[in-house]
Amino acid sequence: MGIGFVGGSVAFGRTRPGVARRCLVSMRSEGKVAIVTGASRGIGKAVAEALGAEGCSVVVNYARSAEAAEKVVENIKSSGGQALAVKGDVSQSEDVDALFKATVDEFGTVDILVNNAGITRDTLVMRMKQTQWQEVIDLNLTGVYLCLQAAVKIMMKKKTGRIVNISSVVGKIGNPGQVNYASAKAGVIGMTMATAKEVGSRGITVNAVAPGFIESDMTENLPLDDIKKAIPLTRLGTPEEVAGLVKYLATDPSAAYITGSAVSIDGGIGIGA
Repeated sequence: MGIGFVGGSVAFGRTRPGVARRCLVSMRSEGKVAIVTGASRGIGKAVAEALGAEGCSVVVNYARSAEAAEKVVENIKSSGGQALAVKGDVSQSEDVDALFKATVDEFGTVDILVNNAGITRDTLVMRMKQTQWQEVIDLNLTGVYLCLQAAVKIMMKKKTGRIVNISSVVGKIGNPGQVNYASAKAGVIGMTMATAKEVGSRGITVNAVAPGFIESDMTENLPLDDIKKAIPLTRLGTPEEVAGLVKYLATDPSAAYITGSAVSIDGGIGIGA
């Protein structure tokens, strides 16, 4: 999509334009504090590491694998950033409270929230158990609401902040066997738009990113040959490509006038949605 590179390059002396611009953006992001939920793997990991490379202090939220989360923290620190791993199930209000308290205690505030944590429990609607429905709704929708609410309370006082919610192209076009997931991700888009209207006057932007089929453990067992045939670009996306878009919306000065949008990054599979 190229959206991660909007704006002109800035050259200092003999420095290459691309390098100079990355340095400039990093300086603007220096000192910003970001929470990324579900950040121990996949898209969340790529987002956390991208924000860390931009100079943000990053809180790496995870639910299960402390080892994987600490590896992300190590990667961020090795690139010169600051990071902290915090365990928590964001579908539980007490865990969300603890996550935000740990962030403020360590770094003083929250400037950026990336709501990424999510699961799938795929099956046809006629066979779907209520527990399979509820698990997905609880984490993929209620978890976004709980974290968004906690972030807004902090950002409203500062009159600034950026929130990026990870939705899905499935929330726009649907997908067989994913009634629960599609419903949750469509709800995230609606939540994004409504919240953007509520908090825009306080300098807070709220956007959604809607990935298509991305290389991850969520897609490794799917019929990839058939899926690729349905994608105009004929391939899956990468977590790093999604992270580039999220980083742009979360940190770039030229994204300051974007809010309430649900930006697709799907290889064209959702064209027309």
